[in-house]
Amino acid sequence: MNPSAIMSPHQSDQEDEESPLLRPEREPTVGKTPLPWRQLSVVLFLQLTEPLTAQAIAPFAPQLIRDVGVTHGDESRVGYFVGIMYSMFYVAQALTTLHWNRLSDHIGRKPVILTGLFGISMSMFLFGLSETFGGLVLSRALCGALNGNSGVIKSMMIEITDSTNIAQAYGYIPIPWMTGNTLGLLMGGSLSRPADRFPRLFGQSTFLKTHPYFLACAGPALFTALAWLVTYMLLQETVPTTTPLWSLIQNRYRNMFVSPHPKTLPVDGSHSEDTIQDCRDDSKPLPLRALLTSRVLIAMLNYATLALLDIALRTLIPVFYATPADLGGLGLDPLRIGNILAVFGIVNGLLQVFFFARLHDRFGTKVLYTFGIAVSVLTIIAFPIINALCLTHGIGVTVWFAVGLQLAISIPLIMGYGCMAMYVAASSPNRASLGATNGLAQTVAACVRIIGPASTMSMFSFSVRDPSNAWAVYYFMMVLALLAMGSTFLLPRQMWKCND
Repeated sequence: MNPSAIMSPHQSDQEDEESPLLRPEREPTVGKTPLPWRQLSVVLFLQLTEPLTAQAIAPFAPQLIRDVGVTHGDESRVGYFVGIMYSMFYVAQALTTLHWNRLSDHIGRKPVILTGLFGISMSMFLFGLSETFGGLVLSRALCGALNGNSGVIKSMMIEITDSTNIAQAYGYIPIPWMTGNTLGLLMGGSLSRPADRFPRLFGQSTFLKTHPYFLACAGPALFTALAWLVTYMLLQETVPTTTPLWSLIQNRYRNMFVSPHPKTLPVDGSHSEDTIQDCRDDSKPLPLRALLTSRVLIAMLNYATLALLDIALRTLIPVFYATPADLGGLGLDPLRIGNILAVFGIVNGLLQVFFFARLHDRFGTKVLYTFGIAVSVLTIIAFPIINALCLTHGIGVTVWFAVGLQLAISIPLIMGYGCMAMYVAASSPNRASLGATNGLAQTVAACVRIIGPASTMSMFSFSVRDPSNAWAVYYFMMVLALLAMGSTFLLPRQMWKCND
């Protein structure tokens, strides 16, 4: 007799309620479920905004820090203040993203996404108008505080797919990231300081001379406003039962100030069991404490180490390119930095579109994720090698080949985000708490991204300041890679099952 047939009713309910969200929704059939292209295309389009706005400031960020005068001419402190500026986005995001994602479980995904798009657009306009370091920090903090879209969009991706096509859907995510990264880097690199670069068009503009980076920020801001309109008109809600925001506020107010009358619990404990089953109801979001299961914590740890390692690399690369060669970098201007990263964005997107789903189906989630972490070690080792080649041969074919190779071997690490999104979704206790679970993941990621840019840029500045410690930043990066690799041993080879 099958042992599963003699379990208690409560035990059966408990296992069903804790089954992963990536389980098949129907009986297995030949082939995969077709992708819901109408909804998926809207989700992919609105995802353009985040990489577009984030990457638009990357090419000119080091020069902007020099221009506002916060370093007082000390080149070794440029990376330090760039790191602080980036980190403030994640400080604000860490404080708010869980609340946005939990709110989306109640009022729906669409209102939260619209709020996030509005916040991104306004903050980019403010960033382009800022003339002080404090203004730059404030605009980035505002962007992080109003934008909880990343986790909400991941929840929508899970809700419009099933276990047969989720990897294929995540394989298309690099398309908006590739396009957004490319457009953002090109805008940031080519539209910064337009009065100097295009004197015939903008040479007479006093405003653009006073705010030389406004045009580079206004383009992404206007595109985000367009994405807001598309989302408002075409995006369909995926939360089956929503609560109006005002009703939710009223309920919270009553819970704070109206004490419920205590009830006598039956001696046999039946009320306690009913309460647990009601709390675990798949149609109701769970309280935060109920989300902190062992598998959720394992998924959070791996997502955090991945985000920490990746943000450290993404912050270091443009600053390394902009730093003079005799101080450990390449000494490239913002235009060339933007072009390099734009080409990388195109190659990265194409490779992921064509190979992510195939590699995932062939090797599995854990193997693909672990490989991405492992090859990041080679990406780190390449930094001092590229600088040595630049000092020996100058900026030529050898250096460009080394730069391209370094960026190419960093692509598997980026594939890890798709893998971790599946692990995070599978760890969620029930479908109604998917937004909160993704919110936890984004909060943890935001917390490590606070320290990632600042600590990496501080180590880079320390390395630049003292030639005897030139490799300190790379030792630091290697520690981050080993930490991420160690965390992978906690992940199961297969997705969590209902009896895990």
